[in-house]
Amino acid sequence: MATTSRPYHHGDLRAALVEEALGLARTEGPTGVSLREATRRVGVTPSAAYRHFRDRSHLLDAVARQVQERMAERMRESMIAPEGAAPPERALQRLRGVGAGYIGFALEEPGWFETGFFGALREEDPSADGGVQAAPGDGAPDPTAGVPPFVLLVAALDECVEAGVLPAARRPGAEFVCWSAVHGFAELVLHGPLAGVDRRRVRQLAERVVDDAITGIR
Repeated sequence: MATTSRPYHHGDLRAALVEEALGLARTEGPTGVSLREATRRVGVTPSAAYRHFRDRSHLLDAVARQVQERMAERMRESMIAPEGAAPPERALQRLRGVGAGYIGFALEEPGWFETGFFGALREEDPSADGGVQAAPGDGAPDPTAGVPPFVLLVAALDECVEAGVLPAARRPGAEFVCWSAVHGFAELVLHGPLAGVDRRRVRQLAERVVDDAITGIR
């Protein structure tokens, strides 16, 4: 294999390319993800990369999935309820944690946040990187299926129903109400009129957004 001055001698080339692309996305967002630059940083020729990724869009898909996993981990950290909490309190705390963790990740990692939901996750081979699943019954792709942050939100809402703090009749569609609220708030902070606002004030507003969204769906 022809290489640059930094030959690639180890491990999984596909994983190495994704790791370098993650670094690009972290500092520059989705527009910074380049198959050519990732191969240069790893130390292989672009032709070697094409054995794993057909083009830039498929590398970006793989990076987006990795970002979503990191976002989900940040959300899980915020979902920890007080020890000994009763089921209703625990369920609400976990739902609040989903929203708080989502916003927190967006503010801490704006480049990754923008990359995580950039474009379609359209890997055609379902065995590669957790390809998009079909929605039950209709055969059409469901863009939210298997998306870790969305899965956590759905699970938290279902737990609220089981704990009796969210009426079952109010459950359908609640995930999109909650997701719209926290995603919209994050965008306002990163790119809108809340950009540059003191972070203490932003945290206060974030708590209100999450609490008001929960109040609204109930």
